[in-house]
Amino acid sequence: GLESRFKNKSSYMRYSCESRIRSYMKEVSSFTSNVHPTARDAYKRIIDLMSDKLKLVKYNGCYFDRREEEAVRLCTAEGWFSCQGPFDSDDCPCKHSINPYSNRESRILFSTWNLDHIIEKKRAVVPELAEAVKTQDGREVNWEYFYQLLFTVDNLKLVHIACHKKTNHNLSCDKTKIYRKRKQTHKIS
Repeated sequence: GLESRFKNKSSYMRYSCESRIRSYMKEVSSFTSNVHPTARDAYKRIIDLMSDKLKLVKYNGCYFDRREEEAVRLCTAEGWFSCQGPFDSDDCPCKHSINPYSNRESRILFSTWNLDHIIEKKRAVVPELAEAVKTQDGREVNWEYFYQLLFTVDNLKLVHIACHKKTNHNLSCDKTKIYRKRKQTHKIS
């Protein structure tokens, strides 16, 4: 039940994950028009850095690929995924699980599962990034911190649609990680 362009189920699942991550990148890019005009160029430079890093890691497609190392994939070697529970919980109270590798119907059902941002992308992370760029005042924005929040399992949970809470998470970025510490240079007299 796969399109002919995919060699196997793993390549399809990898593509599926990459597509989700690409859509997050598009949302971050489309926010550019909301960024203060004086900060737009700096915001675009950060988007370019994030985009380059995503290309390097192949849009984290490894998360859905059962052939990947256990440390980087979100499924078992057999292809079973388990719901990680709502953003405000340590696990899934219903023990949801699915194997989209088993058949076409499971792959279709799996498409309703979400990679949910714990600290919300639209309400918190992207506006905070835009604000950081606008008010950096000579400081260096720690774009890699925002990258982790937007595109990695540091801030993403795989959740069954029933466990995906659409309410405001009321979580914010760590203010101590928004800017990078500048390297100190000491003069020797």
